[in-house]
Amino acid sequence: MTDFNLIPLLPEIFLALVGMGLLIVGVNRGNDATRIVSWFSVFAMGLAAIILLGLNWEGHTVLSGMFKFDQFTGFMKLLILIGLMASLALSVRYIKQIGMERFEYPILVIFAGIGMMLMVSANNMLALYMGLELQSLSLYVLAAFHRNSLKSSEAGIKYFILGALSSGMLLFGISLIYGFTGSVDFDVIGTTLGNLDFLPFGIVFGLVFILAGLAFKISAAPFHMWTPDVYQGAPTSVTALFAIAPKIAAIALLMRLLYEPFGSLVEQWQQVIYLISVLSMFVGAFAAIAQDNIKRLMAYSSIGHVGYALVGLVVATEQGAAAVILYMLIYLMMTAGVFAIMLSMQRNETPLERISDLSGLSKNSPVLAYSMAILMFSMSGIPPMAGFFGKLFIFQAAVAQEFYILAVLGVVSSVVAAYYYLRIIKVMFFDEAVDPYDKYMPFARRIILFISVFFVMTFIFKPSLIVESAQGAASVLFS
Repeated sequence: MTDFNLIPLLPEIFLALVGMGLLIVGVNRGNDATRIVSWFSVFAMGLAAIILLGLNWEGHTVLSGMFKFDQFTGFMKLLILIGLMASLALSVRYIKQIGMERFEYPILVIFAGIGMMLMVSANNMLALYMGLELQSLSLYVLAAFHRNSLKSSEAGIKYFILGALSSGMLLFGISLIYGFTGSVDFDVIGTTLGNLDFLPFGIVFGLVFILAGLAFKISAAPFHMWTPDVYQGAPTSVTALFAIAPKIAAIALLMRLLYEPFGSLVEQWQQVIYLISVLSMFVGAFAAIAQDNIKRLMAYSSIGHVGYALVGLVVATEQGAAAVILYMLIYLMMTAGVFAIMLSMQRNETPLERISDLSGLSKNSPVLAYSMAILMFSMSGIPPMAGFFGKLFIFQAAVAQEFYILAVLGVVSSVVAAYYYLRIIKVMFFDEAVDPYDKYMPFARRIILFISVFFVMTFIFKPSLIVESAQGAASVLFS
């Protein structure tokens, strides 16, 4: 159904108005308003989620077919908003402690979030690019937000330069697709490609460039080169944001793009995604082994998790798509909990980043140690934690379509990756204790850590509700 009302875009419009309003408040009150602006931003994202839940999820195409809203879009936007709320709530006290308390921080997070939501709703190549760049421009600034830190400035520059390169590749791919199909509209592209008797090489060439540009955004190998340096150099609160929300948005965009306009080219893009998936799983598994900085370790971990999610994408079935959606939800919950602990790794209000700083944590801070152990078990895919079921559904979908080699490679890389997750547990419980961390842990971090650990441990008791929601969202892509 095509219409021109803006009701399906109410969450984005609401957040845009809130962002501009808070910008005026910040300009008038200065950086003293940062805490108020931050918490109001979290509250506004919660209201946007409520507005989202109140919309009709049956399926609408608005703005002359440029934006689509349906059950898949709504579910993924809900995950994005949850990720944004968690990452911003985790950062409120941190940005004050390290001396970068400026009111622009939460506003940039809001506008990055609007870009992510627009990406997910894109039904047109130009709308896709607009949402992607709105997200990226905000994240470039956030990466370099700690102006007194050389590492943060370096992270921002690296991210900007490589991001500009990936955007150029994406635009080149879009121009090729437009040249051969005569349209940038997803529906028209899908119809045109489906009616072709002979597939021109230029279309395949354009598709490869689009996939390369988007692979950068999800930090999939071999386009992952920016991830470890940016994760390490950026402030930890910004690293948390990078690790959670943008990946969900980019994976959702990739799913919509491949299953709808390029659905008829499955034999062409399946090979590319297969290769990227295998490379990501093994780069994430092996490169993380040598890391001692926990932020770099989380960077390689995120690359590995993207590889597992892409296994479900390769399958190109409703079961595979549902497994990807479920996996991203579980990944969101696990990562938020890990960063709640990482942001609490402080002595005398000085942030700590090395794995060796976790030595003897079980004796000094047993709650943090056992929470981290549960999350590490989940990330490594050990039952009965939620992470095990995320990987199980992914590999089941692969086996169902006879991708046996891909599933076996996924299991092997998961076993290798378990080494560095279990190494963290070994350091916490068996190494000699060092000076204890600061005892104070902000209430927001406690709540997020509790929700994360609770979800990971109790998912096994009632998975059907979430699994059915993911299946319902995935069914839209194949209807």
